[in-house]
Amino acid sequence: MVTYNLKKIQIVPGAKELIDIVLSKTQRKTPTVIHRHYAITRIRQFYMRKVKFAQQTFHDKLAQILQDFPKVDEIHPFYADLLNVLYDRDHYKLALGQLSKARSLIDNLSKEYLRLLKYGDSLYRCKMLKRAAVGRMCTIVKRLASSLGYLEQVRQHMARLPSVDPHMRCLIIAGYPNVGKSSFMNLITRANVDVQPYPFTTKSLYVGHMDYRYLRWQVIDTPGILDKPLEERNTIEMQSITALAHLRATILFFLDPSEHCGFSWEQQMGLFHSLEPLFVEKPLLIVCNKTDLPWQSQVEEELNGLVRQESSDKGLADGWMKMSTLEKTGVIEVRNTACDLLLNQRVESKVKGPRAQSILNRLHVAIPATMNHKSDNNNEEEEWPVLCRPLIPDSVWNKKKKREENTMSMMVEEESENKILEKDREMAYGGAGVYSSDWNKHYLLRDESWKYDIMPEIIEGHNILDFIDTDIDERLAALEEEEIAREAMNEDDSRLEELDKESQERLQRIRDKKTLLIRGRSKSRNPIGGNKMAKAHPKSSEEWRKQWLEMGMDKERVDSMIKHIVTHRSQSREPSKPRSQSCSNHTYRWNSTKAEKGFLNHQQRQKALQLAHKAIRGISKKERRKGEADRTIYNEHPKHLFSGKRKMGKTQRR
Repeated sequence: MVTYNLKKIQIVPGAKELIDIVLSKTQRKTPTVIHRHYAITRIRQFYMRKVKFAQQTFHDKLAQILQDFPKVDEIHPFYADLLNVLYDRDHYKLALGQLSKARSLIDNLSKEYLRLLKYGDSLYRCKMLKRAAVGRMCTIVKRLASSLGYLEQVRQHMARLPSVDPHMRCLIIAGYPNVGKSSFMNLITRANVDVQPYPFTTKSLYVGHMDYRYLRWQVIDTPGILDKPLEERNTIEMQSITALAHLRATILFFLDPSEHCGFSWEQQMGLFHSLEPLFVEKPLLIVCNKTDLPWQSQVEEELNGLVRQESSDKGLADGWMKMSTLEKTGVIEVRNTACDLLLNQRVESKVKGPRAQSILNRLHVAIPATMNHKSDNNNEEEEWPVLCRPLIPDSVWNKKKKREENTMSMMVEEESENKILEKDREMAYGGAGVYSSDWNKHYLLRDESWKYDIMPEIIEGHNILDFIDTDIDERLAALEEEEIAREAMNEDDSRLEELDKESQERLQRIRDKKTLLIRGRSKSRNPIGGNKMAKAHPKSSEEWRKQWLEMGMDKERVDSMIKHIVTHRSQSREPSKPRSQSCSNHTYRWNSTKAEKGFLNHQQRQKALQLAHKAIRGISKKERRKGEADRTIYNEHPKHLFSGKRKMGKTQRR
């Protein structure tokens, strides 16, 4: 995570450009028309709004510039010193201070002229006050021309700086020029640093990233440093010094024992000793590059003297390693060692810190005492921890021991016997698909005879036996006997003996007719035996008379019923010639039984038909043909299609 993103700083406009932006915005965002016959309060408000808007726009622009640029006193010391090296801290702070002072001057100037505009007595006086206020604001901004130009150059240079996170795990590569620093960085990261066979190729800091132990690391390649006093070092070398001084990282100090870089071994060691104050409390690994070239004999002795020993800490480095970027040997080992040094130092610093001590004070490691315990054979004693001794009764121990003995005996018997497996039995009786294994014999049931029972059988999670009634046969037989008894009672009606022969015949005919009717109804209800939607043909009055007399009904009662049927049929019968009513090309037929439903009389129905026809006549043929899927514009001049600015030559209006 990058703490300071210097690439998001907005462009700093020049003084003339800033004035043009503010004046143009003031003209566009505020009213532009005023007349002398307006009330004086309205004229004052008009020009006061102009002054306020110009002041606020200047204030916002300058505040945005001050907010984007980092403040030297509030950022990390690494960035503060880097700004001092590259841009001169005093000049940078002076430019930002001038912008802040100009912003306050413009605010005070606006307050002063607004106070004067409150008492303006004419249009001319208010206009001149507004003109003077905006003019003085522009004069103040013109004086910032040099500061704004300098800040724009600083912004452009900052945008090219690498994004370094001071709090991230980091490796810093330092040393003389042309010792192989950039080549090593290109091998362990994806950074494409320019590598050339001459010194001072790298002139600024370069940052690359890599992964080690599932952690993100940043690697910083610094420009080459020469062995000379700090006051004589240039800006390029001071960038390396700044990174070494302020970033908590593992320092990889590169050396070239073959002196192929153009600098002697003594010069390289002199630079190492001159940078000793920057290596304090930081992991340091000396890397001897270009091992494919011949070395000097005394190099290893001097390097061993610089390594810290376990008995004494007089040495500076945590170790030294050999490497060759040309042959790519030892590169990964150097990277892993440097990362492990930084991780170990971070863990040690956290353990020594007050936060870790507060956690350790709450932890207690308990070591339980031991005691003698008799083993299972009751002859030998074992030492068991007091807190870990199992509280198991002797009866449980005995059962466990007996079970283990039975298991061992069964295993011995199985090994002694040559048991036939189910697979062997299947192959002997025809193979898969011919022989089915008998798994019922392996069931563990209370009674061995239950293994081959058909019931219980589980289907869809239910036991079929739960839904079987064992007394179903007895109950069915009792029900049949009861039905036979009822039929006998109906047949042996005691009243038949009291009736004469003619009455008995008549009763029998009624029962037969009833049976036929019941059968006819059942047939009509059955879609296979008959059509239930078919309607029976209505009987005539003579047929009803004959049927009722045969059933033994009184003649007078039959005559009254026939008269009632004839009367009602005459009232509901349709007329032989239906009346017709013509209503302007539409003819409606009148039915006395169905058409008058919902109306009190024929006149009311006719009036409703006339109103309906009148409503239909009002609808045009075009509207009648319209449907939901018709793409028609119901309104001939819809506003949403014809409103707005017309083009050249268009005069069509809504």
